[in-house]
Amino acid sequence: MTVCTFNARTLASEASIEDSMMQARKIRYDVIGLTETRGHRPLNATLDTGEELFLGTCNSRGVGGVGVLVNTNLVMNIDSFEQLTTRIGQDVDQYRP
Repeated sequence: MTVCTFNARTLASEASIEDSMMQARKIRYDVIGLTETRGHRPLNATLDTGEELFLGTCNSRGVGGVGVLVNTNLVMNIDSFEQLTTRIGQDVDQYRP
């Protein structure tokens, strides 16, 4: 399994999300952990490629925010994304034989 991290700086706009997804397509990964997403609303989206994007929220000052981008080969194992704090999130997976 290939796990990567990315300091997103901001993924608050649709254009910045699209730009980050284009960058992700240039590398091999299973999961990319995203930090400093700075979104004010949670987002769970299935992209046109089949990848899933889960974003949490930042604090009231616009600081923090975490998320994950899950590649198509693992999407079926992820049930949900839970943001524990503005700095910590977790994917909740379910083993499916």
